Amino acid sequence: MKKIFIFIIFFLGVVVVVTSFGELETILQTLKQAKLIFFLLAIFFQMIWFLTSGWMYQSIFHLLGVRDDVLSLSRIAAAAAFVNVVAPTGGAGGVALFAAEAKRRGHPAGKATVAAALFLLSDMTAFLIVLALGIIVLIRRNNLDAGEISASIFLFVAALGFAFMLYVGYRSAERLGNLLAKLARGINRVSRFFRKKNLLEEERAYHFAQEIAEGFGGLTEKSSHLIRPILWGVLDKILLMAILLCSFLAFDVPFSAGTIVAGFSIAYLFLIVSPTPSGIGIVEGIMPVALNSLAVNWSQGVVVTLMYRAVTFWIPLGVGAWAFRSLHQERDEEAKEEGA
Repeated sequence: MKKIFIFIIFFLGVVVVVTSFGELETILQTLKQAKLIFFLLAIFFQMIWFLTSGWMYQSIFHLLGVRDDVLSLSRIAAAAAFVNVVAPTGGAGGVALFAAEAKRRGHPAGKATVAAALFLLSDMTAFLIVLALGIIVLIRRNNLDAGEISASIFLFVAALGFAFMLYVGYRSAERLGNLLAKLARGINRVSRFFRKKNLLEEERAYHFAQEIAEGFGGLTEKSSHLIRPILWGVLDKILLMAILLCSFLAFDVPFSAGTIVAGFSIAYLFLIVSPTPSGIGIVEGIMPVALNSLAVNWSQGVVVTLMYRAVTFWIPLGVGAWAFRSLHQERDEEAKEEGA
């Protein structure tokens, strides 16, 4: 069964690459025109970004009383991101991978589930801080429109709702289970209206709530120490903005600090709210428009976008595939040793 799951994941990965082959081919042609030094510098920042994700997870695990090394957590985070791209399930696939790896490494699976949830919350909070700066730039330039406002409100409400559910789970597993069960019933009513069948299992809501409660058990520090992973999240966004800066420099495109902050904020905002995994097709279409509204020439905005996406999407996709495969090989080797 596990081998079938691995095959499906890699098959979906191939599908993602094949269906985006035209975009990938255009990106490769564009990169041939870029200054190599800035392209390599952007890749360097992307590699540091992987480690930042590991440090962010490490600070969250430390909060939950679990110790693990940064490189291992960075590899699991890269593999989880790969799974979420090729098999988008609202992040559930990545959470399941973290839980499985935690169990394999001798950690409570519930803590891994909580860690993944806190990582998502910390990442959203960190981006909201950066987004606030981007909105200020857009207001000063009179470029803020209804699209950015509605997407920002959606993200803010989603972050508040997510934080509320985690708080309820921290206080009481029973209350969180009841809340999730009510949400599941509401979603199932809508699903039955359109598809004549339930989409979610209410029993799973109580099981998930119990995992959250167990994961919060044994906190070694105050919950206020969640500020540390948020700071790692801010550094994560600064590295992505540095990659965008390198993309401008690689093609000698004029820019200002406000252009970098606002351009990144809009691109990342629509990456999060996009219905496609990691904003495939959406970011490539919106980002040049956003840059053009910030006084960047249209054609220059397109090449900057292509290089930025090459480094922040295609490279992580490849690294994530390698990480996912290496974790699977380790599990196979351990299974053979246990069998022997």
